[in-house]
Amino acid sequence: MSNSSSISHFLLLALADTRQLQLLHFCLFLGISLAALLGNSLIISAVACGHHLHTPMFFFLLNLALTDLGCICTTVPKAMHNSLWNTRNISYKGCAAQLFFFMFFIGTEYSLLTIMCYDRYVSICKPLHYGTLLGSRACAHMAAAAWASGFLNALLHTVNIFSLPLCQGNVLDQFFCEIPHILKLSCSNTYLRELGLIAFLAFPFFGCFVFIIFSYMQIFRAVLRIPSEQGQHKVFSTCLPHLAVVSLFISTGTFVYLKPPSISSPSLDLAVSVLYSVVPPALNPLIYSLRNHELKNALRKLVTLYFQKC
Repeated sequence: MSNSSSISHFLLLALADTRQLQLLHFCLFLGISLAALLGNSLIISAVACGHHLHTPMFFFLLNLALTDLGCICTTVPKAMHNSLWNTRNISYKGCAAQLFFFMFFIGTEYSLLTIMCYDRYVSICKPLHYGTLLGSRACAHMAAAAWASGFLNALLHTVNIFSLPLCQGNVLDQFFCEIPHILKLSCSNTYLRELGLIAFLAFPFFGCFVFIIFSYMQIFRAVLRIPSEQGQHKVFSTCLPHLAVVSLFISTGTFVYLKPPSISSPSLDLAVSVLYSVVPPALNPLIYSLRNHELKNALRKLVTLYFQKC
């Protein structure tokens, strides 16, 4: 039996037993991370350079791309390193840092998705008040609040988790340091403290979820009242990508943290964690750019300008 003071490192999940599969996992993670880095970097560059994209919707999309970059850079490089060099180790401080930054970017992303839902709600249901409710100062304050809430969420969880005595060894059944798997190593009498913190933080999470559902109910009611099919298509082209991203993010993230222990297994936990921590940062740029003509045109101009300079 060991405790947290005697643990110098953790052992992450071995993704494969054979060298060929390890290299295959390395290549898959490399491809996903490169796609995420390229896609989100293009969105950030297009929004920053395109003056016609300096609107609240694209401002929040730029912030979302930043969180996606941070999220993919927090978890995937260590998994790639372990697959390439056939290791499982991550230091105690490295695990704490990984957990903090992952919770920071994930928490910020959820807040930004909620704000982006509010942006869509105001633009469709209260278009005459859009300039007042979503002015530049209001957008800056909302973005700052999203980043601050993500920081506070990460700080509370990291401090609480790594102050727990760990009595069940140092083996984590996950490819990165994730709260549910660290909790499995804690002593039973302190386990309830982190569960209490999760329950406390679940209230704002649930409040955001209810707000998103209510907003989209109002949005769809307003869309159905639009007489022209072209107008409905334009609205759906901006709302459906956001709804798809929110649905994937919330469903997989909720399953990871609230699933009953009876259905837990290493393969299932790995698959679901990949779906909410690795796949969205790579898919978000594609989802948003495919359905948004303004962003597609800006990206096309950016790529054309780059090749002309080359």
